[in-house]
Amino acid sequence: MITKRSSRAGRVPMPEQPPEQRIGNFDEVPLGYDPAQAQAEAGRCLRCKNPRCREGCPVGVDIPGFVGLIADGQHGQAAARIKEANCLPAVCGRVCPQESQCEALCVLTRRGEAVAIGRLERFAADYERMHGEVPLPERRPATGKRVAVIGAGPAGLTVAGDLVREGHEVTIFEAFHKAGGVLVYGIPEFRLPKRIVEQEIDYLRRLGVKIELNQVVGQSVTIQDLLEEEGFDAVFLGVGAGLPVVMGIPGENLVGIYLANEYLTRVNLMQAYAFPAVDTPVVRGKRVCVVGGGNVAMDAARTARRMGGEQVTVLYRRTLDEIPARAEEVHHAQAEGIEFRTLCAPLEYLGDDRGVLRQVRCQVMELGEPDASGRRRPVPKPGTEFLLDTDLVIIAIGSGANPLLTRRTPEVALNRRGYITADERGLTSHPQVWAGGDIVTGSATVILAMGAGRQAAQDIHRYLSGSPLPGPAEPTPDSTCPAVPVSDVFSSA
Repeated sequence: MITKRSSRAGRVPMPEQPPEQRIGNFDEVPLGYDPAQAQAEAGRCLRCKNPRCREGCPVGVDIPGFVGLIADGQHGQAAARIKEANCLPAVCGRVCPQESQCEALCVLTRRGEAVAIGRLERFAADYERMHGEVPLPERRPATGKRVAVIGAGPAGLTVAGDLVREGHEVTIFEAFHKAGGVLVYGIPEFRLPKRIVEQEIDYLRRLGVKIELNQVVGQSVTIQDLLEEEGFDAVFLGVGAGLPVVMGIPGENLVGIYLANEYLTRVNLMQAYAFPAVDTPVVRGKRVCVVGGGNVAMDAARTARRMGGEQVTVLYRRTLDEIPARAEEVHHAQAEGIEFRTLCAPLEYLGDDRGVLRQVRCQVMELGEPDASGRRRPVPKPGTEFLLDTDLVIIAIGSGANPLLTRRTPEVALNRRGYITADERGLTSHPQVWAGGDIVTGSATVILAMGAGRQAAQDIHRYLSGSPLPGPAEPTPDSTCPAVPVSDVFSSA
């Protein structure tokens, strides 16, 4: 029998690979709880009468319910409870920023550490998967309605999972040769094993979701084709924000400079780490610089370390107090020997006479007044330029809206940055088209994209069921990104 821990005790540590071992492989770093550890951690939950933790979950998981089931030893039932709201629990348990969402609202934070909600979610999902085929929930009778979902990332997968359970026929169109979006091409294996993503997607297939790969909507077929010729009743756009952003400084075209999207896609989805057994080449630097401070930058730096980087340095223009990456990711990177040069920004990349990267010229920064993000703006500190030797630079300063689909869909309004304008329901300016995730908000988290997908799925279901709805959403301009005609967005492209 498991003895429940006192809620005043600290959270149960999660076992993980030691740093000196994990930098030599791409295996998952955190190893997960065993049943005894999970029950002990779940036993810290106070089972509050007014559980605020649930308010912090973008998809509305019954957190006290599933945590209580784990505490009582009902692990399979805990997984089923989670899946009432979240079709990707094994993914979210690994990559969701719980510390700033559900765990941040846990009452235990007033005197200590929150219940490890994310670790428990991961445990429940893994336990279910390791103990036999995941049971399917009941589906409503077929409605005869058809929904096209563009993009097999977190938002699209969530929409598909919710709508197929309502009895609608759902087909996902994915441009890549594997479904999963950022889950397969962006997040490294050591943070999110691809077999986990594949098993979660297989669950959706078993539910009845159809997935068509290598389908570039906007090129091979348009949104209007899907609605008018293919007979779909509604379309959801969840294509993400995968257009890389560059700084526009001299030397960015030198050999040895990658955009993080390409670098991570080559290593993760195309398995360049197994070269030459897998025919995907990638530059393997010894002295690596990663530009940026978000989770993508941490992923790139930790990947480069595993790809043979002897000295991997993150160049970030603010301090660690402002860095947007998850604290856990920064901690793991530091433990793996990655250096952080803060208050530092690249000015120019320098190469040899063959056009191969050799150095980066940097500028020391200092913090000025806060900018629109609320963080203090970095400003150059005069007379502080210096050179760093490097043979690989990975630029991870964000991404924008890819115009491949939207430029062929003028009926869907965009804001001035090229993102789709949608209302709180996910409805766009087209009465049969919804959108959600990064293509609406800009780059954000997996769980926020899933939350947008859930909201859109509910509204699509109401529409398909003939329930009264408000009129089509009007573009929602704001002071930073007013809506503009699609022709204006791409007039200079």
